[in-house]
Order: sequence, then C-alpha cells, then structure tokens
Amino acid sequence: MGEVWPENRATPRLLALGDAAWTVEFGDSIDPLLHGRVIGLADALGEARATGMPEFAGIVDVVPTFRSLTVHFNPLLTEGTRLGEALLRLAGEAGICETAGRRWQIPVCFDDEFSPDLEELAHAKEMRRDAVIALLTSTVFRVYMIGFMPGFPYMGGLPSVLEMPRLASPRKTVAARSLAIAGAMCAVYPWESPGGWRLLGRTPVPFFSAADSESPALLASGDSVCWQAIDRAEYDRIEAEARNDGFDRKQFLLPGGGQ
Repeated sequence: MGEVWPENRATPRLLALGDAAWTVEFGDSIDPLLHGRVIGLADALGEARATGMPEFAGIVDVVPTFRSLTVHFNPLLTEGTRLGEALLRLAGEAGICETAGRRWQIPVCFDDEFSPDLEELAHAKEMRRDAVIALLTSTVFRVYMIGFMPGFPYMGGLPSVLEMPRLASPRKTVAARSLAIAGAMCAVYPWESPGGWRLLGRTPVPFFSAADSESPALLASGDSVCWQAIDRAEYDRIEAEARNDGFDRKQFLLPGGGQ
C-alpha cells in the first residue's frame, strides 16, 4: 500500500500506516472544525460498520486524533486497498460532526502540594495565583485525543495568556491525576509517570478505571471539560470514595452531557 493524494489538497488524504492500518488526514492544524471532521468520519464509520458493510468487516480499532482518524484492521479479513478507498470515500461524504460530546465538570484542588508550577506561572504572566485559577475554572476545554498513556487526554482551549513551554528538565515522577499544561494544551496524568508538563493542581477523580470495561478512560475525543476548584477536605472525601468499588465517575457529567 502507498499514499493516496487527492487532487484537491483541501480534501482528506489517505496515508498507509504499515500494512494493517490507514490514516485519514484532514489538515495540519489543531482546530475545532477540523476535529469536527475527524469525529464526523468516526461517527459515519461506526454507522457503516453497524449496518454490516463488508468493506469494514475487518476493522479492529478506530483512533481519532487532532486532525486525523487512524483505522486498524486485520489484513487477513479485509482487503487493504479496498478498505482505504472506502474510507476516503466515506470521509468525503461524512461532513462535520455537529453533535456535542459529553460535558464534564471535574473537581480539582489547587493547594500548594498539588500545584508546584502554579506560582511560577502566575509570576511569569504577572497575574495573581487566584486569577490564574479563576481563568482555568472558567474555561471550557475540548478533548482532541487520548494518547501518550491509557486515558491521557490532550485538551485544547487553554487561554493564550496562560501558554507556557514544557519544563526544560522533565520530572522523574508526576503524581497520578495531576492537572497540567504545556504550550497551548491542557491534560491530566492518569497514572504516576515521568513528565515535563507544568503541574497546576490535582483531581481526586480517576481518569482510567480497568473496572469500567465499556469505557476505562474517563474522557473521549470530542468531550468537553470544565474544572471546579475544591478545597483539600473535599478532595480527600472524593479520593476516599473513589477507592471503593462502585464509585460512579458519571456523577461528574453535566446535565445533558450524555452517557
């Protein structure tokens, strides 16, 4: 398989990812409308698979990103070239997804222990610490993709005044559930790991749960998120509840925020 380039570069292009995956690329920027086309194709593909269209029978995974959709397939069950042509055709017909994803309001504690980079950010931007927190909690972030590690959400929408580069030297250990920013992006580390993003707070809500077989990652591409500032006592209460079986993460969905 090679690379298929449509004559009109504004239209989707098809890229081979090895011999068992295709990537349909819609552009080269991080933009809500561009991402809407990605989600539009993902939705259209889901509907086509549900009808049993044979071209899509061998698909094993569908991965939306900022500006593209990657489709993994079993080459023993699907003829790759035929699948690629069908994906490109479907991408041209799918249009932009106008259906909003789930809407979340997720609690975050901004105590000093959880926000080692917040004071430096406020100083660099000549803002008060509480003004930075107020700006973060009044912003709606859009989940563009899940990557880096299971459940790690790359979110756009960070106000430009808060943009900061990654740390020059990454930390060897970042605590799980840390709220962080880098460049124009916002994220939460679902697991303890190394990381170079700037840490501004921590949420008590698990962002990945193996007990939830249908949706182990809390967030999905297309979701929107707003942060709710909480004090340490409320953080400890929710964190303790989250350790118990049956903890319902959907309690943080906003009304009308889907299932």
